[in-house]
Amino acid sequence: MTRHRKSPLRLLTSEERKILKQVSRAGSTPAAQVERAKLLLAVADGKNYTQAAQSVGRRSGDAVSHLVQRFNVEGLEALVPHHGGGFCTQYGNAERARILQEFQRTPDRQRDGTATWSLTTLQRALRRAPDGLPQVSTATLLTVLHEAGYRWQRTGSWCETGVVLRKRKQGLVEVTDPEAEAKKS
Repeated sequence: MTRHRKSPLRLLTSEERKILKQVSRAGSTPAAQVERAKLLLAVADGKNYTQAAQSVGRRSGDAVSHLVQRFNVEGLEALVPHHGGGFCTQYGNAERARILQEFQRTPDRQRDGTATWSLTTLQRALRRAPDGLPQVSTATLLTVLHEAGYRWQRTGSWCETGVVLRKRKQGLVEVTDPEAEAKKS
């Protein structure tokens, strides 16, 4: 005997059904969103939660029940997964801008003890600064710098991805690769 559904799936609009079918067939959409669309379509077509779960390779209908509840409230936004665990982001845009500001500053040999930034020396400088970040980790610094387009080179220096200095007759010229973003991924 099946349990009573606390919140059955509401009727889908024709637009919602159309979008769910598109997402369920999409090859370039993240797999979690495709699976969620298939689950919602299976429930809308009359399958119970357990049958819908088994149709996409899951065992339990509890997750389907939670998805249906979320879909009833949020609509198509329920296809996008929420934060999946782990640590929450501690540093917002202001802190990230502060990290990049410190990174773009030329280090002072006397004060910073280095001529070029490494993750550790950058971390030390940010922790010491009066307006700095006393708990910042090197992993956070690495993430922020990568998101800003910087990569660590074999020469022991940082450079901006897709930007290079070329020697020309008139001197050094900074050249930017227009396809750098596509090549990163």
